[in-house]
Amino acid sequence: MPIDINIELSPYQAADPLQVKKVIASKLNLKVDQVGEYIITRKSIDARKAKIKVNIGVRVFRPEEPLFTDAPEFIYKDVRSAEPVVIVGAGPAGLFAGLKLLELGIRPIIVERGKQVSDRKRDIALLSRDHNLNPDSNYAFGEGGAGTFSDGKLYTRSKKRGDFKRVLFALHNHGADENIIYEAHPHIGTNKLPGVIVKIRETILEHGGQFLFNSRVESLIIKDDRARGIKLSDGQIVEGRAVILATGHSARDIYQSLINQGIQIEAKAFAMGVRVEHSQELIDHIQYHGTKRDEFLPASSYNLVHQVNGRGVYSFCMCPGGFIVPAATSPGEVVVNGMSPSQRNSLFANSGMVVEVRLEDIASYSKFGELAGLEYQHHLETLAAKHGEFGVKAPAQRLDDFVNGRFSNSLPICSYHLGTTSSAMHEWLPKDISIRLQEGFKEFGKKMRGFLTNDAIILGVESRTSSPVRIPRDPETLQHIKIKGLFPSGEGAGYAGGIVSSAVDGERSAEGVAKYLQLNFKSV
Repeated sequence: MPIDINIELSPYQAADPLQVKKVIASKLNLKVDQVGEYIITRKSIDARKAKIKVNIGVRVFRPEEPLFTDAPEFIYKDVRSAEPVVIVGAGPAGLFAGLKLLELGIRPIIVERGKQVSDRKRDIALLSRDHNLNPDSNYAFGEGGAGTFSDGKLYTRSKKRGDFKRVLFALHNHGADENIIYEAHPHIGTNKLPGVIVKIRETILEHGGQFLFNSRVESLIIKDDRARGIKLSDGQIVEGRAVILATGHSARDIYQSLINQGIQIEAKAFAMGVRVEHSQELIDHIQYHGTKRDEFLPASSYNLVHQVNGRGVYSFCMCPGGFIVPAATSPGEVVVNGMSPSQRNSLFANSGMVVEVRLEDIASYSKFGELAGLEYQHHLETLAAKHGEFGVKAPAQRLDDFVNGRFSNSLPICSYHLGTTSSAMHEWLPKDISIRLQEGFKEFGKKMRGFLTNDAIILGVESRTSSPVRIPRDPETLQHIKIKGLFPSGEGAGYAGGIVSSAVDGERSAEGVAKYLQLNFKSV
């Protein structure tokens, strides 16, 4: 039988399989040739002390034992003649709902307002080169969703909501590196994730699923209080036995469409702030205790949180060795986000720094009802465009200048390729946000000596951290509380926060669809 053990290694040892085997042998009082294959089940870095250690969990096999894993089995059925279900959105929730429907013998029809990955790349290139924003094909919209070109981090705290390991194994089966299965903070990388997304699409098509790209949803088709399909902006009708709504949190027109049809949604808390960028060398210096980063260690990251006047101020989507990218979805907005390639080899480290926003904090927007948070987001995004040059460059400020209320007469070099323009962000950001950010940065400077520096830069605004809207659903059936056969799913519906949790929620929605069809159509 295999044995599970934990071992502590130096960065050099952890990078060399033979050294790992030697430590395993020593731990088990065996000779190296008595140790068979091993599987890494968990890996994390302990940098709390000057002597950095890598902690690894391994499952060790004897030489005569066959190598096996606890990988789940994925059996995708041919669904060409099966009942159709419409999925709105080809992000992680929509794609994993599609894969799960294949396993359940149901035919997914995935409708995506944006383009396939390859065409989407060209639109992003045009945005970078000519500053031409395609409102349906950009860093947020298109095949794979917002995560495709903005990092591919797979860490999730939502491990009680479903089998997150299934998602990691499915991503690995479609081309992601094996290490995502055991890393403490797994990451595919912006350069690799598009290829994984294409392979998922190919799996769905090969088994009889369907994709409709460049297809913007105008409204749902509701018959007898049941969702029975969608109507596209070109007038085309796409029918299905049920609808999984997995649009992502930037599809604001969908929320307005639901309200226009009398379909209940509700406002919820969210977060807003800025994106801060340091040199990766500085973050390494802080996190690795003043020593030069070992060649066997990854670019270091951080996770910061502090309470200021009853609201959380925290880092979000930290991107070591990464870049800051434009994430607006409409002209006249400036929105920033972060990404990292798989090697995390950029000279910069960036992170969202955001403040918790509750509904009572935006009472002046209550006239917008359920869309109050969306209007507040949009207002700050248009303000950022106003204070950025030509509505394209991001307004920016040196970090210490922001904390001390000074205008920055010059700006440090930055990874944001559309450019920056100096702005007194402490003056035009809402006081509830700017004051809390200033206090939060002071505290983070105490926790990480050297973090609060004028060599760092902040850019505005980081506004798409989560959906300010929730589409209410029954916790047991996962259907909308009023419309049967409508399954709100993922980040856009307010039930997830990232690639993995969205994918898990997509799978759960697919399982809910199967139960719904069994009860109502007796065909699955």
